[in-house]
Amino acid sequence: METLIAYFETIPSLHRGLILAGGIAFFWLIESAVPFFKFDYNKWQHAGINIFFTLTTIAINFALAFVLLQTADFVDDKKIGLLQWLPQMNPWLFALLGILLLDFFGAYLAHFVEHKVKFLWRFHLIHHTDTYIDTTSGNRHHPGESVIRFAFTTLGVLVVGSPMWMVFLYQTLSVVSTQFTHANISLPKKLDQIMSYCIVSPDMHKIHHHYKLPYTDSNYGNIFSVWDRLFGTFLYMNREDIRYGIDTHMDPKEHNVLSNLLKIPFQKGRSPKIE
Repeated sequence: METLIAYFETIPSLHRGLILAGGIAFFWLIESAVPFFKFDYNKWQHAGINIFFTLTTIAINFALAFVLLQTADFVDDKKIGLLQWLPQMNPWLFALLGILLLDFFGAYLAHFVEHKVKFLWRFHLIHHTDTYIDTTSGNRHHPGESVIRFAFTTLGVLVVGSPMWMVFLYQTLSVVSTQFTHANISLPKKLDQIMSYCIVSPDMHKIHHHYKLPYTDSNYGNIFSVWDRLFGTFLYMNREDIRYGIDTHMDPKEHNVLSNLLKIPFQKGRSPKIE
C-alpha cells in the first residue's frame, strides 16, 4: 500500500495522460472488433467531437488543479473531513472508504444534481445528446459542465478530508471506469448483472443513456453502484431495448455538430426534458 500511495502522491502528468489515452485506445480496439451495437456512423468524426470535449476537460482540470491541491493540503493540515476524524485503520480499508466517499460527492451527487437543476442540466445535456455511445463518449462534457464537476470534486475533498494521493487514485479509477461503462461492448448478461451489485457495469450505465424518462434519471453512479441502490435510483431494462440520445435533441444537426453542442446550454425555447 505504501508503494501505491507514494506513486499517486507524485504521479506525473504524463502518466495520467497515458492512462487516459491508453484506456480509450484499448476499449476502442475491442469495440471496433466486437461491437455490441453496429452503428451506421462515421466513427472518426464522432470521436473527433468527443475528443475535443475530452481535451477541454483536461485543460480546465489542469488550470484549476491548484485549487484541488490547496484544498487537499488544507484538510490534511487542519485535520478536517470525515476521514480525518476516523480512528486509525487498515490502509486498504482507508483507501476504499475514501474512494467510495469521493465517488459519492464527485460523481453520484454531482450527476444527480445536474439532472435536477435546470440550469445545470443545460450543460450536462450535451453528454446525453450522443446517439452513438462508445468509449469516447465518456468524457463528452461541455466545458461548463467540466467546471461544475470540478467544483463537486473539490467539495468532496473538503467534506471527505482526502489526501491528494487519494484524489489522484480516485480520478484514475474514475477515468477507467467511465471508458469501460461507455464502451460499445457487452459482457455476458449474468456477469454484467453480478458486477452491477458492486460496481457500475456497462449495461447499468447504458440504461442511463436511454433517450426517455424515467431511465435518463437513473443509474447515476460512476465507479460504485451502491449509491444508486441505496438512494433508489437504480433501474433495469433489457439492453436490446436501449435507444441512445435524449428525446429533445434527436436531430443529427443538434447532437452531432460541435458548434451546436457548444451553444446548447444557451439556447432558448426548448424544454429541458420531455417526459
